[in-house]
Amino acid sequence: MQPIVSIIMGSTSDMPIMHEAAEFLNQMQIPFEINALSAHRVPEAVANFAKNAKMRGIKVIIAAAGGAAHLPGVIASFTTLPVIGVPIKSNNSVEGLDSILSILQMPAGIPVATVALNGAKNAAILAAQILSLADNNIAEKTEKFKTDLANKITKANSDLTNIKFEYKVN
Repeated sequence: MQPIVSIIMGSTSDMPIMHEAAEFLNQMQIPFEINALSAHRVPEAVANFAKNAKMRGIKVIIAAAGGAAHLPGVIASFTTLPVIGVPIKSNNSVEGLDSILSILQMPAGIPVATVALNGAKNAAILAAQILSLADNNIAEKTEKFKTDLANKITKANSDLTNIKFEYKVN
């Protein structure tokens, strides 16, 4: 089985957050790989990874980083594959704001789709939605996931009708 999504993080300290992305991809039966690469400590390895990802069969890259958070942008500068950035609130970040801005504020021509701070699961969902464009099996699973989300809200509203208050009118 060859990976079609690559989860890259600046450090293994990001794994507790990125576990959610891996868990979702696994649940959707989407083959993926996980690696740690640092834009600052091993820039040549990052460039090599990004330049060769498409040739290896990768279709979407999820890149997570904290602090200065250059990893997603550096990867995006070396590939035409979609890159989804996950800003991480790390030990050396300014409440995650630096990570968000580093990933979000990419220059024209080097786009990085950016999810919420620590939003690894949303990154995986977005990757599945991108892959759905060319894979009906993934599309069906993604549609079922979205339907299940909607059904949870419908059930929650039904359950709320059972909560009684003197002035509650629904």
